[in-house]
Amino acid sequence: MGNLPFGSLCLDNRPKKKKKKINAKMAQPHVALFPCTGMGSLIPFLRLAANLAARGCNVTVITLHPTVSAAESDQISNFFSLHPHIKRLQFQPLSPENSKFLIGDPFFLQVQAISNSVHLLDPILAALSPPLSAIISDLQVAGSMCRFASQKSISAYVLATTSAMYFSLMAIFPKLTLQKGGGKFQANTHLELPGLGAVPVSSIPVPMLNSNTFLSELLDANIPCLSKVKAILINSCADLESETIEALNSGRAIPDLAPVLAIGPLQSFEDDKAPNLPWLDEQAPESVLFVSFGSRTALPIGQILELRDGLEKSGCKFLWVLKTNRVDKDDKEDVETILGESFLERTKEQGLVVKGWVNQDQILAHPAIGGFLSHCGWNSVTEAARLGVPILAWPLFGDQKLNAKVVEKAGIGLWADWGWCGDVLVAGDDIAKKISELTTNEKIRVRAKEVKEKIGQARESGGDLDVLLGGLIDQLKPTEK
Repeated sequence: MGNLPFGSLCLDNRPKKKKKKINAKMAQPHVALFPCTGMGSLIPFLRLAANLAARGCNVTVITLHPTVSAAESDQISNFFSLHPHIKRLQFQPLSPENSKFLIGDPFFLQVQAISNSVHLLDPILAALSPPLSAIISDLQVAGSMCRFASQKSISAYVLATTSAMYFSLMAIFPKLTLQKGGGKFQANTHLELPGLGAVPVSSIPVPMLNSNTFLSELLDANIPCLSKVKAILINSCADLESETIEALNSGRAIPDLAPVLAIGPLQSFEDDKAPNLPWLDEQAPESVLFVSFGSRTALPIGQILELRDGLEKSGCKFLWVLKTNRVDKDDKEDVETILGESFLERTKEQGLVVKGWVNQDQILAHPAIGGFLSHCGWNSVTEAARLGVPILAWPLFGDQKLNAKVVEKAGIGLWADWGWCGDVLVAGDDIAKKISELTTNEKIRVRAKEVKEKIGQARESGGDLDVLLGGLIDQLKPTEK
C-alpha cells in the first residue's frame, strides 16, 4: 500500500458482496482484533481471527505498519492472502517520544509508540461497517481498548498470549509487596501468589522487579481493566495448566478478575503441508531434534559456539534454525562464517543448519521430529503440545522461565535452568547431556503424545474446546438495541 504518514490508518478497499439486511439480534458479530508487536502476539491473534471467521464472524484485524521484523510482515501478507474475507486495518503509530526509560529493544520501542498513538484508532473503529460488537486486544493496549469499548457500548476482551501462570503473575504483580533485603530483591526468595503457590524471584523477568521500567508502567496502566472486560481469552488449556486456570476462575488468585476462557492451543491458519526441507524428509521417524529460540531471541556468539559443540557431541540428529540478531532484518552473517565450514562438513549427515524464518508449526508436525530444544516462548510451547513433541526448555528472558515450569509440571518436557541469557556460558558438554536426557526419556515421550490426543479430542465437534468456542461466538453476537 505504499508508505503511510505517521499516525495514519488504512482500511483495505477490496470489493465486497452485498449482504441481506437482517435483524441485529440475529446478526453475526463483527469483531476487531488488535495484536501488539512481535510474532509472539501476532501469531495467536491471526489464528484466533481465522477461527472466528470460520465460525461465521465478521473479522477485522488491526495490523501495524511498518512491522519491526520481516517475519511479521511476511506472516501478515500470507495470512490475508489465505483469508481475503477478513478485513485488514493498517495502523502506523506516531514516532515514539523521548522516554524517561532507557529502551534498547526495538519491539518495546514500538509498544511505547503504540501506547502513545492508540487513541487515533477511536474514530476509525467507530466508523466500521457493520458496527463492531466486540474488540479483542493484547494486554499491552487493553486499557485504551477497554475505554473505547465502554464509550461505544460494545464488549471488550483481552487475549493473553502467554501462559496462564505468567498471566497470573502480571495480573497480580502491581499489588504485590516484594520481599527485599538491603533495598534489593533477593534471588533466593519466593513470592507467594494467592491460589497459585510460590514463584522464585529468579524466575521473574528483571525489568518487572524494578518499578521504574517501561514494563512496570505498562502493567500499571493496563492491569486495572482486567476486572472490566467481558472475558480474558488465554491460549492455553487444562491439559497444560488446569490448576492455574481453576485458581484464576475461582477468584482465589486475583479478586474481581473477569472470567478466563482457555481457548488454546490455537491451531495454525495455514495448510498442514510439509516444510520444503528434503534433508528432513530423509530422516527416520522421531529421530531429529528441532532447535529454535524464536523470532526475538539471539544467543551471544560464544553461546552459539557452545551449542554447536553440544549438538555435535550429543550424536543426535538436529535441525537448527540459527539466529544472531534480535531483529531478523539485521541478521546478515552466513552460517559458514558463524559456525565454521569444518563443523558443517563434519555434521552434514547428522544435522542441518538454516537461517531465516521457517514455519515452525509445519516443522514440529513433521514425522521426523522427535524433540524440541526451545526458549519456551508460549507459541512454541503450545505448538509442541498440540503436536505431541517433547520439549527441552532453555528459557532465556521474559515469561520463559514460568513457561518452562508449566512444561515440566505438565510432564511434556525437561527444564534446563541455566539462568537468564548471558548470565552464564553453558558448556557444550552440559548441553549434550541434557539433549541425551530428553531423547532417552520414554515417560516424557508418552506423556507428550497423551496431551496431543487430549487436545485433539477437545477440538472435535462436541469436545470441550468446540463447545467453549461456540459459547464465545454467542457472547460476541450483537444484542438488539
